[in-house]
Amino acid sequence: MHKLLVLNPNTTATMTAAIAATAREAAAPGTEIVARNPATGAASIEGPYDHALCTLPLLAEIERGERDGCAATIIACFDDPGVAAARCIAAGPVIGIAEAAFRAAAIISTRLAIVTTVEQAVPIIEDLVVRYGTARSCVAVRAAGVPVLALGNGGAAVYRRIRDGAEQAIAADRADAIILGCAGMSALRARLACDLGVPVVDGIGAAVKLAESLVALELRTSKRGGYASPNAARPTQDLLRRAPRRDGQKPSRTK
Repeated sequence: MHKLLVLNPNTTATMTAAIAATAREAAAPGTEIVARNPATGAASIEGPYDHALCTLPLLAEIERGERDGCAATIIACFDDPGVAAARCIAAGPVIGIAEAAFRAAAIISTRLAIVTTVEQAVPIIEDLVVRYGTARSCVAVRAAGVPVLALGNGGAAVYRRIRDGAEQAIAADRADAIILGCAGMSALRARLACDLGVPVVDGIGAAVKLAESLVALELRTSKRGGYASPNAARPTQDLLRRAPRRDGQKPSRTK
């Protein structure tokens, strides 16, 4: 048996619970899913500021997860925030759900499209498309106009917006697979696949299966080159205690 840390980088516990359910459904028997979110940071991640705000708390949770025996980490936000930095401090593999989804979709399709939440998220995802070498096969990144925190309780209206965005990508952009561009959309995957008639890829499930494979192959993060361990003398949690707080209180002091 091995443990996987599935980390929601935002602070919304209800979203963490939904992410955990998707991860456990995808996991093989014998895989333990440890689902967590930071106590501080952004309630949702919808743009560059939220992306930056979540990074230090996210890294602290990854350090904690490795101390608790997690063999790999999944960062369950489609922006893939902090993935490169996390690989510098983690011994086990660190997988962002966007990269996992892109890798899976590239195998089963030739023209993929991504349906995400809000317009502010589109430029970040477009940058990831280029970074991960998916620009040739990605034909569209479409925003459904649904805020991240509305995904959990939006009901039929939210589903229609996401489905409509996917249908437009299939009809106008000739996409032959759809990637869900937010962890909060994961519960909709099976229904959308049935309605759309094309493969629908959820990055959480893809990341869980990839993490299981890497752990089974005993592959860990290289500590030579770009992912070498940082020179910082203090763990990330100590840096967080010293950092300014948004609520105006002074940071706690550490010895």
